[in-house]
Order: sequence, then structure tokens, then C-alpha cells
Amino acid sequence: MSGVKISAVIITFNEEKNIGRCIDSLDEVADEILVIDSRSRDRTVEIAESMGARVIVHDFEGHIQQKNFALDQAKYDHILSLDADEALSIELLAAIKKVKADWNYSAYRCNRLNHFCGRWIKHGLWYPDRKIRLWDRRQGRWGGRNPHDKVILVEGSEIMNIRGDILHYTVSNIEQYYSQINKFSTIQAAQLKKEGFKPNPYHLLFKPVYKFFVGYFIRMGFLDGWRGYMIARGQALGVYLRYAKIRND
Repeated sequence: MSGVKISAVIITFNEEKNIGRCIDSLDEVADEILVIDSRSRDRTVEIAESMGARVIVHDFEGHIQQKNFALDQAKYDHILSLDADEALSIELLAAIKKVKADWNYSAYRCNRLNHFCGRWIKHGLWYPDRKIRLWDRRQGRWGGRNPHDKVILVEGSEIMNIRGDILHYTVSNIEQYYSQINKFSTIQAAQLKKEGFKPNPYHLLFKPVYKFFVGYFIRMGFLDGWRGYMIARGQALGVYLRYAKIRND
């Protein structure tokens, strides 16, 4: 298969600070840019439409549900999915251009490079943060557990790694980071509770410590300085809160 057309899909909610950068990075490779907006109260929709994106407003039911809705609305079968606070690196853009001209696999996987408090994080559990974001929607859909969605491919699908990074602009200060941890742990706890999961002391005591140890020491998060420490600490806290909130209900 060669010369495919790509639909770039983005889900948004109050992303006026990020959406322009995201769309701009897709300009040379996307044949369609589709934004699924969850009734933003800022200028997200206005900015997206002014940059040529097709915008559909759809009530948010969950990250996985919203992204699968976006898949169904896309014009083309070959999908490039980004979050609004992400953008393609120059190297990744070049790699996708080559894939687009000569598509041979079910899906393509790349690294995600996270920007945290003014610096790119290159160690710990945050890098390489490998993601499938370019694939044939006939071969896979979004799955996983909210809010940590992932592309689930059909059995027998072939995946190719490509060079370049998705540039992820996470948070600019510690307050935002801990607010995000609190928000995501609440979503995770609700999902686990819905599934009937009941945490025990192993989940509350051992797993957070193990998360910190792996991220900070085994994966050398300490090489990112105080940021690496804060990330590892926050990841451990997120694990603890996920289970503590279930026990607290």
C-alpha cells in the first residue's frame, strides 16, 4: 500500500494555549485535521477552525470513549492521533512523511518526550514513553483503562517503530503536576471501583514504593535532577491515591 491519506484527530477541552501548536505541527502530513471538542469555554474551537480543522462538539464520556468517537468521525482510515498538548518533532514529521508514501504495517510506534517544569525529561519512566499513534483504524481501536488509554490492535497486526518524538508539553509548575495527579487518580479509582477491585496492603504500601524505586533508581530518573525526583515521587503518590480513594469510599 502506498500514497495513503491521513486523518489527524485531536480531542480537546479548554486547550486554547496548546491547540495552535498541535495543529501547526500536523500541517505538512495530515490530509484532514479533525478536532473533537468537549464544549470548551475558551477559544479552542475558534482557533482550531481558523487553522482549517474540522471541529465536532461532543459531550465527554471518558478519554477512551471520546477518542473512539473521533475515530468513527474521521474521513480516512489511516489515523494520526495527538493530544492537544502534543506536537510532532521535526524528525518524527519526516518519518511520518515516509510512512505516508509507503505504508506497509498495521501501526507505527514512536517515543514521546515530555516537557516538565521548563525542561525535557529524558530518563525515568517518562522516556522513552513509547506510543502507537499512527495506525489503520481497521486494525485497532482505543482501549485500556481511563484515563490511560492505548491503541489495541487486532491479533496478528504488525507494528513498526519509527524515529522521532511526540513532544508532550505536560505541566509548567509543581502545583499543576499535583493537581493532575489528584485528578487522574480519582478517575482511575472510580474505574477500578466500578470493576469491583479491592486494594489490599500490598497495593497501598509496596506498589508506591516500587514505582518510585524503578523510576528514580532503575530507570535513572535522578539524572533529571530535582525534576526527576519530583516526577518519581508524584508517580508513587498517584499509585497510592488510586487505591486509597477506593478504600476511602
